[in-house]
Amino acid sequence: MNFNTTNSTFRQLLGNGLNYRVPPFQRDYSWTEDEWDDLWQDMTALFESDGEPAHYMGYLVLQSSDSKQFDIIDGQQRLTTISVMILAGLGHLQDLINGNLDADNNVKRKQQLQNSYIGYLDPVSLVPRSKLELNRHNNRFYQTYLVPLDKLPQRGLNASEHQLRKAFNWFKDRIKSRTGNLEESGKLLTAFVEALVDKLFFTVITVTDELNAFKVFETLNARGVRLSSTDLLKNYLFSVISTQETHESELLALEERWERIVGLLGSESFPEFLRVFWNSRNKLVRKSDLFKTIRRCITTRDAAFGLLRNLDQSAAVYAALRDPQDPSWGSEERRALEQLLMFNVRQPLAMLLACHGRFYESERSGFTRIMKAVAVVSFRYNVICNLQTHEQERLYNDIAWKVSAGTYSRMTDVISAFREVYPDDSQFRVAFTEKELRTTNSRNKKVVRYILFEIERQRSRKSFDFESATYNLEHILPEHPSEAWSYIDEPKQDRLIYRIGNMTPLETNRNRDLSNADYPVKREVYSQSDFEITRAVAEHYDHWDAQKIESRQQQLAKIATGIWKVDFGA
Repeated sequence: MNFNTTNSTFRQLLGNGLNYRVPPFQRDYSWTEDEWDDLWQDMTALFESDGEPAHYMGYLVLQSSDSKQFDIIDGQQRLTTISVMILAGLGHLQDLINGNLDADNNVKRKQQLQNSYIGYLDPVSLVPRSKLELNRHNNRFYQTYLVPLDKLPQRGLNASEHQLRKAFNWFKDRIKSRTGNLEESGKLLTAFVEALVDKLFFTVITVTDELNAFKVFETLNARGVRLSSTDLLKNYLFSVISTQETHESELLALEERWERIVGLLGSESFPEFLRVFWNSRNKLVRKSDLFKTIRRCITTRDAAFGLLRNLDQSAAVYAALRDPQDPSWGSEERRALEQLLMFNVRQPLAMLLACHGRFYESERSGFTRIMKAVAVVSFRYNVICNLQTHEQERLYNDIAWKVSAGTYSRMTDVISAFREVYPDDSQFRVAFTEKELRTTNSRNKKVVRYILFEIERQRSRKSFDFESATYNLEHILPEHPSEAWSYIDEPKQDRLIYRIGNMTPLETNRNRDLSNADYPVKREVYSQSDFEITRAVAEHYDHWDAQKIESRQQQLAKIATGIWKVDFGA
């Protein structure tokens, strides 16, 4: 086989005048927040006091006939994501320039980073040349909007273009949080990128033709070669347990226990369960370090047997925590778990697993209070304030192993510890007042319905089923406004439509006839609704515009502050 293998840093790959292309029919960009967060955690860990000197990014398979232009056969998700992250950094630099923060120097920094890692001006044609070209579904968006840092459209995009847009905004938020919005921020950002490109390295396999590329690609991905983390752990534990003294029946019993655990959870869910289980009893371990940590800690037959026994006992509890309909839950516990699933919040799982072991049998009411408090904290911290999840995960882990170790022996110890990640009333109210949830996303739509129906219950003392098809979510300023709404500027409309203050519950049969009608028509229908908060719109607002939306959302925020509240008293 005609191929060459080297180790290269990201700087050596992209900072050397070479060009890379994702073949036109290669699969689209597909990384999500899970992969972005893993990569970001790996990258930022390099800069901690005890951080590793470099981070290995895995294999990169390239094809080239002239050693100048390279097709990316395997590794496009990683290269694309790092490029988008650097572009997000350039976007933040542009914001600093626009804000006149060390503007002259930041212009130079932006130009240098752009030339080194994104693209350059062709000296002959004076046409901008990008170092990376994506596939046929992604390249237009990448070249037209991301590379020149143009305003990113939100509509008319395919699914993978939406992912690229989200990736850019996600990394820009993280970079802004890391480097700030100060006079020295540009310097900090540039130093971060320039250090990072030397710390990320790949094993680069370069082949000369499609046949060799295919052989390498198939070898790297061959069935049975890349074991899953579940298989990897099983092989390790069984190798520790299996000695000359181990009887065949003993191994058979272990095999049955293992199959029972994996059968209950599914092989795809097992690695996440394993991490939750481990973090419920030990200091926080990241996904990428889990196997290494277990291998370091579990070195004897007794320890391996003990781990398998504990995994077996905890698997059913973990499965129940992921299933609100499990018959072991009471109505309040079920409601709290339904909310955590709806909010897509998983950080508390290790803590809830530990608390289940400590309180479920001996102090059931205390366990229920913990679950309800976690749901409220998640609503404030994750849904409304949208704060950093790694701080939250670190605190929950701290509580979990203190509960497991017996340091926290009372329910009140656990709830008091929540204060650290509990946004106070003022912070929550401000965030709620400004909150926008785009209900084009089905999860967001469900969350908004939940919020408004809870506020209705507080106001009218009536309980409507927020998941019932009998009721709809009405956008007062419609999602597709007619000419009757042209008194609100179109850019302003986009910012207002998905504000919580612009949405209200309404009976489906009434909602169906309204569509994008003007406000006087809608107001008449609202006045006849069974929902008190909807009738209040008609009663209090004779006109509907940005000011009214702001005013109503402030009122809803005050009510919400009283509903989603944790009592830190006795």
